[in-house]
Amino acid sequence: MPKAFSKRASAMASGEPKPKRVKLVEKESKPEENSKPEEKKTKSEEKKSKHGEKKLSQNALFGMGNPLLDISAVVDKDFLEKYGLKTNDQILAEDKHKAMFEEIVKKFKVEYHAGGSTQNTVKVAQWMIQRPHKVATFFGCIGKDKFGEILKQKAEESHVDAHYYEQSEEPTGTCAACITGDNRSLVANLAAANCYKKDKHLDLEENWELVEKAKVFYIAGFFLTVSLESILKVAKHAAENNKIFSLNLSAPFICQFFKDALMKVMPYVDILFGNETEAAMFAQEQGFETEDIEEIAQKAQALSKVNKKRQRIVVFTQGKEGTVLAKGKDKVEMFPVLKIEQSKIVDTNGAGDAFVGGFLSELVQEKTLEECVSAGHYAANVIIRHAGCTFPEKPDFP
Repeated sequence: MPKAFSKRASAMASGEPKPKRVKLVEKESKPEENSKPEEKKTKSEEKKSKHGEKKLSQNALFGMGNPLLDISAVVDKDFLEKYGLKTNDQILAEDKHKAMFEEIVKKFKVEYHAGGSTQNTVKVAQWMIQRPHKVATFFGCIGKDKFGEILKQKAEESHVDAHYYEQSEEPTGTCAACITGDNRSLVANLAAANCYKKDKHLDLEENWELVEKAKVFYIAGFFLTVSLESILKVAKHAAENNKIFSLNLSAPFICQFFKDALMKVMPYVDILFGNETEAAMFAQEQGFETEDIEEIAQKAQALSKVNKKRQRIVVFTQGKEGTVLAKGKDKVEMFPVLKIEQSKIVDTNGAGDAFVGGFLSELVQEKTLEECVSAGHYAANVIIRHAGCTFPEKPDFP
């Protein structure tokens, strides 16, 4: 069965009409978070201070998913063919792929990055927010091993409040990112990530308290293959408390092979993310009888919903093409992406995750949908200029 994570490049946009401001988070702040020494401010930070930007509380954004250590390398077409990989795809590792993880390390120059779709997204959101630290929370399962220690260290460095369920049965999960040109083929060996247990982690009082603190929730569709009951518990909490619950389609195989699990969660989804290939597969599986991405977004937006206080928003990226946003019946907007020279694209691995991270960083600050999309495009643009889902020390988002 397929799986993996990061999504295709969604580059960067600015947007046109001004949508209505969407209220998301209560005004809360932690004074102690602001007592840090003065640092040289970026344009982004200067603009925020000029406009008296509201301060965020810690743990306002919650993510839960599959933490994986990315093993990234530029490979050749022969390597892809040997393991039956497509140039721009994401799958779960099967038996035939096991030797691939050793071969990629021996044959090519590899880089290691903390990864996993949801973890990438909350990491980017925290980077965009900068301060306070630990606005983003992350839950997932790792092994008690060297790779698990690396993931814990990386989470700390990115100022994400990661609370891992650590177990000894399986090693920390890995994902091979096979880069060819500006395409990437992802093969995820979930291992420990597949061992997340609701009763042993999410249900614990000290962990559930972090869920209760959150205002915005995000889960990649990949986690549907691991713990549907955990997703539903969080989704129901969001609906009952009129909080924002967002989900990503993540990969065509999720829409196809995990359709039943996906549709159990869909009634709780306030914001649905996806790219054009996932949208097409979703439409096919749902019998929408259209290949038009704007129509697909409208039909997905109109699916039944538990929390009637919020209209569902659907956001579909299309790589270098415009991003589609549906926010009500007959209300579809297209946001053009910023242009980038092909020569400046290092790889598109993590670009989709980065788009969502940028989007959520503004969403949790009560920004307009236009500003959310613009931030998403900015974040994705930064990520495709770097190897893997990595970025400079500070953003320079206007």
